Amino acid sequence: MIRKNVSIWWGPPRQFSAKLEERKISWLELFMTLVYVIVISKATHHLAQHPGWDGLKDYLYIFIMIYWGWVNGSLYYDLHGSPGIRTRFMTLWQMVAVAALAVALDSPDDKLIFRGTIALAVLQGYITYLWWSVGIYDKHHRKLNRPYTLCYLAALVTIISTLFVPAGFVRLLFWLTLILNYMPPFLGARIFRKNNDEFSMSSSMMERMGLITIIVFGEAILGVISGVTGMEDMNALIWANFGLGILVVFMLWWIFFALIADRESKRGFLTGQTMLILFIPVLASLGMTGASFPGVIEGLASADNAYLLIERVLFGSGIAVFLWSITAISAFLEYPKEYDRAKEILQPALLLSGVVILFLTWLFRHFPVIDFLISVLVILFAIVFVITKKWFVVQLRQMKKNDE
Repeated sequence: MIRKNVSIWWGPPRQFSAKLEERKISWLELFMTLVYVIVISKATHHLAQHPGWDGLKDYLYIFIMIYWGWVNGSLYYDLHGSPGIRTRFMTLWQMVAVAALAVALDSPDDKLIFRGTIALAVLQGYITYLWWSVGIYDKHHRKLNRPYTLCYLAALVTIISTLFVPAGFVRLLFWLTLILNYMPPFLGARIFRKNNDEFSMSSSMMERMGLITIIVFGEAILGVISGVTGMEDMNALIWANFGLGILVVFMLWWIFFALIADRESKRGFLTGQTMLILFIPVLASLGMTGASFPGVIEGLASADNAYLLIERVLFGSGIAVFLWSITAISAFLEYPKEYDRAKEILQPALLLSGVVILFLTWLFRHFPVIDFLISVLVILFAIVFVITKKWFVVQLRQMKKNDE
């Protein structure tokens, strides 16, 4: 009896086979997400300070690792979360690891790599233990999590090895860890098929994806605010560019949540896992757009605004990649059949809009910033107009059918 009470008090992970009809995001998970808000902010701030090619590569690596940690933590809650003390203890460990990474990203350049490596190793070790320990309590899950444990352990060894190799191999090994960390779902798919296990992305996990996207949208808004805050002369032109920046982010929000939010993932393990990976360019490009906006505004300080800043390239490229990525994600989501005709118009329109914005980014390198932002805003507004018109027509038809 004592052992049973201790087990209930400790709260082992929920069994993988225990399918819940309705899963919800817990308050504890929301609390954990706040730490990810901080570390994502540090990553985008680092890109804003180092807008060159090396800074972009470092930003992408850190962002993808942050996203990997968040996805694994969220999937653990979705599949194995329980009200016991163990879940709260594991959450505390994850919060400490992520907070340590945030501290490391704020280090001087000469200490950034060392401190960042240690923090990443701690986060990697936590995620590795997280999935390995589930097999202790759930024998059915032990075979399923084997690819995760082995790949994550190999990635942990690779991260630690960067402390002992020549500088020229450090970045290469770091990128190798990303391959190892994102490989397990594709290795585990065979085990799912062999065991006849059916696993699809839950509606609550889709809700979590909306949550992390909102966080990154907040960083994009913060980038617009930061770009204007540093200006000494707050004239009408500055305020006009500020308003345009806010409107651009708002249009991106409208497009994303009109097409992606409140949608269910198509069934299938690999379908859901592929969709999770496609969220990487969506979120990373959105963060890149916000991080580059202060540099875009700094172009106003030029006497003739006749030069191409790397920040403007990052800004335009970020929007283009964002549009292309949500188009790709929409292919993995369930829509009512009445939306099929609208999708046939919207998906090519999004792809073409990304190409046009990327073209304008280079074409307008000798034009004022305000002309560039107005052009981008007009394109995004056109997409929003088409989405709203097509979607509302479909919804009105469905309402009429229901009334009849």
